[in-house]
Amino acid sequence: MASQPPVTIEDNPDAAATKKLRADAQRNRDRLIVIAAAAFAAHGVDASLEEIARQAGVGIGTLYRHFPTREHLVEVVYRREVEGLCQAADELSRTEAPDVALEQWMQRFVDYIATKRGLSTSLRILMSTNSTLFSDISGRVTQALRRLVEAAVANGSIRGDVDASDVMHALGGIYSAPDTRDWRDRSRRLVKLLMDGLRFGAGKPVKDE
Repeated sequence: MASQPPVTIEDNPDAAATKKLRADAQRNRDRLIVIAAAAFAAHGVDASLEEIARQAGVGIGTLYRHFPTREHLVEVVYRREVEGLCQAADELSRTEAPDVALEQWMQRFVDYIATKRGLSTSLRILMSTNSTLFSDISGRVTQALRRLVEAAVANGSIRGDVDASDVMHALGGIYSAPDTRDWRDRSRRLVKLLMDGLRFGAGKPVKDE
């Protein structure tokens, strides 16, 4: 497939969503983003835009009116995935016990990784052409994880010697795992094993080394 030349989006391309759209136009846009995220996670960045439009119940012209290029759609999907992951950390913190919130967020992180893996080729291109994409969101996911880990440590539901950077490093290994058919199921099992390790010895005093 011949790729279109990358374009630099002058600010956040998702800013178009903040403009006043008709309710039906906003629904179409939101549905296109959701379906595109699933398509990129399943089929990679070369997923058919025509099929994305078809599943969203709109014509390809409607897709291009909202997202003039494939790179534009990729960037908006990626920003939405990061935003959703960070919002999930806040919501889970309010509604779940700290260790449960951490585990559920890490399971959500698996879905985020699946989408990011599918977008990897275009994200590398965007990194070289649009520095604001990564400067805008740099550290947000890490900060969200840190808040969850620190809350679980504070209430004694996970080990007291846990550092959020170590947990992120372990989660990063999931991203690097071979892309096999059972990758997502295997990754969810790994998260459960990781949580077992984090809970082991919880509430015990940390020994100085």
